Amino acid sequence: MMAENNENTQNTEAAENAAAETPTPQAPDAQAEAKAETPSEAADNQSPSQEPSAQPTEEPRQGRGGRGGRGGGGRDGGGDRGRGRGRGGRDGGRGGRREEEDDGIIEKLVHINRVSKTVKGGKRFGFAALVVVGDGQGRVGFGHGKAREVPEAITKATAAARKKMIRVPLKEGRTLHHDGKGHFGAGKVTVRTAPPGTGIIAGGPMRAVFESLGVADVVTKSVGTSNPYNMIRATFDALQDQTSPKSVAQRRGKKVADLLGRGGASEAEAEADAAALTE
Repeated sequence: MMAENNENTQNTEAAENAAAETPTPQAPDAQAEAKAETPSEAADNQSPSQEPSAQPTEEPRQGRGGRGGRGGGGRDGGGDRGRGRGRGGRDGGRGGRREEEDDGIIEKLVHINRVSKTVKGGKRFGFAALVVVGDGQGRVGFGHGKAREVPEAITKATAAARKKMIRVPLKEGRTLHHDGKGHFGAGKVTVRTAPPGTGIIAGGPMRAVFESLGVADVVTKSVGTSNPYNMIRATFDALQDQTSPKSVAQRRGKKVADLLGRGGASEAEAEADAAALTE
């Protein structure tokens, strides 16, 4: 019995010793992880002579300038501003802002009308402008212009008005010499001389005419149509009939004093009165 127990104990110890001496096999994944190196470790282990050569960085390209020399730099945000050979700004082009001549001419816009023309493809819209100009010293004119844009229509109307200015004699430089009437189409107007301090009693297009003419005191009345074109033409018809004592005296071959009924007055007084009434 004792011999059997000793034999079993020896067999157990021999089996344990054999198991301890047998190496434990490692998993393939563990071996791969042990052998693999991280990129950072590989870079650290790499010798200085084996470092890759630095690649030249690409310089940002300069972009072309925009219109009018306002172009920016390259696509990447660098580079100088492009020079550009584009056209200039508005002031240098055809559609530049109109500059008024400093010649003392008063320009007044009376009316702007939108017009349309029916063509094959549809309607073509434009604008018509009515302008009155004057120097404020007895010269006045009106003009009419059409264009696709409002500024161009006003420019054409102003140029036409400057070419058709007429001279109207003024009494004492402030009012008309005598009353008058004018008509055009269905429009009829009446203009009357007024004493100092009256002001311009006129409305609409007629007021623009007298302000440009330089009249300070006048009374007007219009009957019939209120069309600005007809009213302007009727007003000019009345102004063209205005005459001064000087022009009448020259036409009749007499002196201004004789026409004014101052024949019995002294020569100095007659000349003073005539000078005050002439243009």
